[in-house]
Amino acid sequence: MSSCRLYYFNFIPSFSTFNHHHRYCSSRLLFSAVHNKRKSNGHDSSDLLLLQSLSQRRLQEARDLLDEIPQRDTRGSSNVVIWTSLLSKYARDGYVDEARTLFELMPVRNVVTHNAMLSAYVQSGRINEACQVFDKMPERNVVSWTSMLSGLTSVGRIGDAKNLFNYMPEKNVVSWNAMMVGLIRNGDLAEARRLFDIMPVRNLISWNIVISGYVENNNMGEARVLFDAMLDPNIVTWTSLIAGYCRAGDVEEGYQMFRRMPDRNIVSWTAMIGGFTWNGFYDEALSLFLEMKGINNMRPNGETFISLVYACSGLCYPGLGKQIHAQLIIHAFENDDYDGRLSKSLIHMYCEFAIMGHAHNIFSKYPYKQVVQSCNSMIKGYIRIGLLEKARKLFNAAPNRDKISWTSMITGYFHAGNVCEASCLFDRMMERDSIAWTVMIAGNVQNELFAEAIYYFMLMRIEGVEPLEATYSTLIGAAGAIANIHLGKQLLCLLLKTKSKLDLNLENSLISMYSKCGELDEACRLFSDMQCRDIVSWNSMIMGFSHHGLVKEALELFDVMQETGIHPNSITFLGVLSACSHAGWVDQGWELFNSMSQDGSVVPGPEHYVCMVDLLGRAGKVVEAAEFVMKLPFEPGPSMWGALLGVCGLGEMNADIAKLAAQRVLELDPTNAPAHVLLCNIYAAAGQHGQGGMLRKAMRLKGVRKIPGCSWIFLKGKSNVFLSGDRSHPEANVIVSLLQEIVGVTKWCLNDINVLE
Repeated sequence: MSSCRLYYFNFIPSFSTFNHHHRYCSSRLLFSAVHNKRKSNGHDSSDLLLLQSLSQRRLQEARDLLDEIPQRDTRGSSNVVIWTSLLSKYARDGYVDEARTLFELMPVRNVVTHNAMLSAYVQSGRINEACQVFDKMPERNVVSWTSMLSGLTSVGRIGDAKNLFNYMPEKNVVSWNAMMVGLIRNGDLAEARRLFDIMPVRNLISWNIVISGYVENNNMGEARVLFDAMLDPNIVTWTSLIAGYCRAGDVEEGYQMFRRMPDRNIVSWTAMIGGFTWNGFYDEALSLFLEMKGINNMRPNGETFISLVYACSGLCYPGLGKQIHAQLIIHAFENDDYDGRLSKSLIHMYCEFAIMGHAHNIFSKYPYKQVVQSCNSMIKGYIRIGLLEKARKLFNAAPNRDKISWTSMITGYFHAGNVCEASCLFDRMMERDSIAWTVMIAGNVQNELFAEAIYYFMLMRIEGVEPLEATYSTLIGAAGAIANIHLGKQLLCLLLKTKSKLDLNLENSLISMYSKCGELDEACRLFSDMQCRDIVSWNSMIMGFSHHGLVKEALELFDVMQETGIHPNSITFLGVLSACSHAGWVDQGWELFNSMSQDGSVVPGPEHYVCMVDLLGRAGKVVEAAEFVMKLPFEPGPSMWGALLGVCGLGEMNADIAKLAAQRVLELDPTNAPAHVLLCNIYAAAGQHGQGGMLRKAMRLKGVRKIPGCSWIFLKGKSNVFLSGDRSHPEANVIVSLLQEIVGVTKWCLNDINVLE
């Protein structure tokens, strides 16, 4: 701590008196503590007293101590060697100014002393002062030139470094390596490779430098060529290549190289564990860690634990995550978290688990490590558990906010249905990229504000922001939701102007849109032409057949999907059950529903039970549907009782069952308007007008109003909307007359059929 304090005050030259006083006090504390430690260890404290004198600019006292030091030396070393050793030690500990003062006091200096001072300035980033020392050196050797070369490249002065390298009177392999490192660090990999090819002598480090350069630039082909050309790659070379393959996403090749390694250390194991984790192979990462634990003297380091924490997050294993955290505490790794990455990973993990108490404790324990990524994790965690106000409070207090912070809050407000606040936040964003615009469009679609979503899409294009594929996918989905095929086709045309080939998500969105808009032939054509299909593709097509009553086609496609090796999920079963429900295929529906439970791969959810109630009710088996609801393995919710209530009005009236279902719905949701209206209709059909009147009166007292039914049609680019009971349309009378004629013709046809029978 005192070392950092001394170093810090070196950067406040304008308050010299204040600076000197604090340096003096800090030095007293430092030297007292270190002197006692050295004394207890049996070490001589002369160098500490010298450092104190140098720090306080007591030059005569420092010179006297310099004269005394050799007399206490038992090794018989020369003065200049001892002084140079002290200078290097002070510089290494961060006391560069004190080292410079010692350098000036030394009556005798050699080239090693000058190199030590030069290296001190280079390592502390004080390149201008390093240049001054270099220019004044009476004698230089290859170490001097190489040290100066490294300093220039470290601060990006690559042009000066090249000139210096070309001017060097003598170069060794270290000089060549230093120049290659500088070139790679400054983005000139091609020049580094040219130097590598013309090097007179190469060592193992030379090969590793160039291979690492290719790895960092994601050029694994060239890296592998060099690796294969090496006679004896060491563990660093192997590990570098493994990490490179994992970073490039080729985990299989990285793992094969890992297994071929002749020798492994903790860095190699950690590289492979991290490679699995960052590519989403969380199970494999944990399995490899367990394998590593079985090896003697192979102890995980902080980097290993960071990968394991993220693996637990990906797998949603809270118990295991807590065990890993406990191991971190036991091994005191939390105290070595100098860059905050470990605490950041733990905060991320607990936020993913929605254990916000633990996440908050870590977040508050290390306020100086509250990086923007941790703030974003906390914001998302609070939003995930519905604590939107806490998330907003943290968002407002965050010292640094990035685009993720803003989009997370906007998404949170959209999920909560607060479109107004989400829009206000979006308007306040200083930098809005494609992701932010897409979040805004998707949020409006999610809240069924389709016109607003199109408006934001238009603004996005006006501002010159390139839409993402996800942007188009969201809007195409919206076009399907409102059955606006014209909008969908316009979006497709815009998309094809910028994309030569559609990705899988877009193709799936188009299949769903075409199906919902009634263009099933186009959906089938697109599905047939797909080069690659996933479970969403199959589900979209099955749902399309189901919605159009094509039960046979839906079930046939369901069989073909399984023959191709694609396992159905809950949405697949929902599609085929819905198809059976529309056709009244009770036996096939039961067979499919039972296969879910027997197979065990898909657990039936509430939506599947609702579908079975609808299937039985549509087939006239209302009593059987009621018995099915009564025997459910969980407490039925409003949707389940609502489904039963809905089928009570189909076919033969079932007033008793309807009354029971309605009572359950209204107990769980007292303001459920459809339940009130449906029960009123059932009472009226059953001739129980008194009951119906009482129910309507109760509705008025509660303020319950049913939202009128709505339908629309797009004609010549114009949307025509029709509400139940609404006569505001300019051609309402003509439309009603036409409907009456259709109803009259239908009744006449039915009468004729009855006569024929």
